[in-house]
Amino acid sequence: MYPGAIAAVTPDKPAVIMAGSGQVITYRELEEQSNRLAHAFRAAGLAPGDHVAFMLANHPLFLAVAWAAHRAGLYYTPISSRLHTDELAYIVDNCGARAFISSADLAEVATSITGATPRVELRLMLDGVAEGFTSYEETVAGCPVTPIADECQGADMLYSSGTTGRPKGVKVAASLAPLTESNTLVKLIQGLFAPSADSVYLSPAPLYHAAPLRYCLSFQRLGATVVVMERFDPEEYLRLVERYGVTHSQLVPTMFIKMLKLPEEARKKYDLSSLTCAIHAAAPCPVPVKEQMIDWWGPIVHEYYAGTEGNGFLYVGSRDWLEHKGTVGRSLLGVVHICDEEGEDLPPGEHGTVYFENGARFEYHGDPGKTRSAQDPKGRGWTTLGDIGHLDADGFLYLTDRRSYMIISGGVNIYPQEAENVLAVHPKVADVAVFGVPDEEMGEQVKAVVQPMTAAEAGPGLEAELIAYCRERLAHYKCPKSVDFRDELPRHPTGKLYKRLLRDEYWPTST
Repeated sequence: MYPGAIAAVTPDKPAVIMAGSGQVITYRELEEQSNRLAHAFRAAGLAPGDHVAFMLANHPLFLAVAWAAHRAGLYYTPISSRLHTDELAYIVDNCGARAFISSADLAEVATSITGATPRVELRLMLDGVAEGFTSYEETVAGCPVTPIADECQGADMLYSSGTTGRPKGVKVAASLAPLTESNTLVKLIQGLFAPSADSVYLSPAPLYHAAPLRYCLSFQRLGATVVVMERFDPEEYLRLVERYGVTHSQLVPTMFIKMLKLPEEARKKYDLSSLTCAIHAAAPCPVPVKEQMIDWWGPIVHEYYAGTEGNGFLYVGSRDWLEHKGTVGRSLLGVVHICDEEGEDLPPGEHGTVYFENGARFEYHGDPGKTRSAQDPKGRGWTTLGDIGHLDADGFLYLTDRRSYMIISGGVNIYPQEAENVLAVHPKVADVAVFGVPDEEMGEQVKAVVQPMTAAEAGPGLEAELIAYCRERLAHYKCPKSVDFRDELPRHPTGKLYKRLLRDEYWPTST
């Protein structure tokens, strides 16, 4: 299904509800807005296979813009609304966008990239106008509300969030299939999470990220209502579940941690009985955190491991997870291999790079070197997201860490995620990052940077407490030798930690 088919049956049903303002976009409005913009793309000369980019916060028309590009057979790149001029210009130019859409609240940075993005032919601005931009509203006002004649499915081309370097665009082939044709993700969602047209899906993360964008569009294909939070707040999230009878939602582990650290009276204040499916991904969840969430919400917590690249998909439900604590799932798409540096398969229990066989083909746009680095060294067509992990005897995958974050201290491999998972649940820790810093004798030593729950607690006393806490639970060599404190850690709004930015502060610029 797709919005047009749903609008034909239930035109006044909410397709989008903005959590903060309460603004509603009905399925009729979603269909008409996306059709108008698709016509505007064609009038500007954009044909299937061309590219558009848009930088919007969680705007009421965000999903309409995405649907317009999708139904026009275009590649579309939603971009973080938090980027600065150079970062934004790089992505818009790198993806080859012929059209760029933004909004008046982001006009300052949107207008700053005009000179650096000469290939952009159409610049549209929502909610106002700025130099070099045409009014979005005026442009689409005269366009038909009916579908374009050559409607076909495009594809997103999303950029990594740049946690380990320059963002890279992940490009998969657009199917150009009829809009009525389903896709693999919709089928997975239907099979695993059993949504229906009566479902209410709560999206607490920025829509420009892969999972929120793709899941919102998928739930709209099924006729569900999508509730969009402009920004995540742990207690507001619980209130929204009660207010709208939310049935499905997708979160990241940092959101779980923030909700668990709410006062008990706030956690018990709201009726969450409508929630039948809480999905989480993006990062492995510390075992104690997931145990507490399942104890609180019941066995409705579902986890999957996948990437923007779409080369594999692993899944685990609550019951299987409780029997294989710490796993990120068992493969549903792609055969999982754990390989050593030479690409040789490793037996269960041994750590190595996680590769997928028979996964979807992808490339990093304009960067053949990065594309090759994601392929197995033996040339078998297997691909990796760059994670380290191991399989158990039942085929469940356990992630150790990102390959690029591994610490080598005195010749020993240390995976900082282990210490992060321990420290994240300490009651005085609001957020934590662990990484390697230079050490003249050992090469690297383990460093933790912590955001304390209250700034007044930061200092030598808490540092000693956290190191001792970690050493009670992990081998000493895996624990931080020192702890620094910050008011806030640099996180992507989806919850992903910009560890590179912290790590770079401790290393000479020559490295």
